[in-house]
Amino acid sequence: MKIVAIANQKGGVGKTTTSINLSTCLAGLGKERVLLIDLDPQANATSGLGFAPTAGTSLYEVLIGAASLAGRVLPTRFENLSLVPSDMELAGAEVELAQAEDHLTRLREVLSQLRVASMYDYVFLDCPPSLGVLMTSALAAADELLIPLQCEFFGLEGLAKIVHVQEQVRLSGANPNGRIEGIVMTMFDGRTNLSKQVVEQVREHFPDQVYQTVIRRSVRLGEAPSFGQAIIEYDGASTGAVDYRSLAQEFLARHR
Repeated sequence: MKIVAIANQKGGVGKTTTSINLSTCLAGLGKERVLLIDLDPQANATSGLGFAPTAGTSLYEVLIGAASLAGRVLPTRFENLSLVPSDMELAGAEVELAQAEDHLTRLREVLSQLRVASMYDYVFLDCPPSLGVLMTSALAAADELLIPLQCEFFGLEGLAKIVHVQEQVRLSGANPNGRIEGIVMTMFDGRTNLSKQVVEQVREHFPDQVYQTVIRRSVRLGEAPSFGQAIIEYDGASTGAVDYRSLAQEFLARHR
């Protein structure tokens, strides 16, 4: 089982879009057992899969030791995809975990139950767009970090920050084996030189990490969450669906 944190402290980079659509495309391939954990109190991954954020359903009580992880896992419309939803109560974990000595490793201990049970092939952690306790806990718990990066200049600045934080967590001893699995370039607009230049610069500095698949800008990708659907449900023939299927296949190829 691989635990993959999908993270970028900058908002609006396609992080949750990637979490939802990579998960559903992997599950849709038929063999991979996938669990998506929504770690963002805004609960966008939860609503994006058609679930209404409901108090008492997130990892909050699990992280403070008042509930079990198994009781938070919900089935989805996809046979091989399960979800741990989020709600606003999870924001309380930022404060309570920060006061605990084991705040960096609490999530890792919770997720160790999944390794023992061997129920999933991949567990994806959709992280909040911040550098708070929930994100750092995710980096400490994950085997790998997947970074969605928009094809804009400010994206390059954000990349340096998340790479630095991941390295800090690794050197702290909380997760010495954690590594950057990949960088996914999102919101690519082939009509502009800027998008092409950003992709070239990132590939120059991270030649082994950047995925060949690029996620193109797509109106349909933006519309799908408002219907509580993944892009392969909302418009399976759209460029967004084509790109995320390609990303899922490349992800599997890397892990095999």
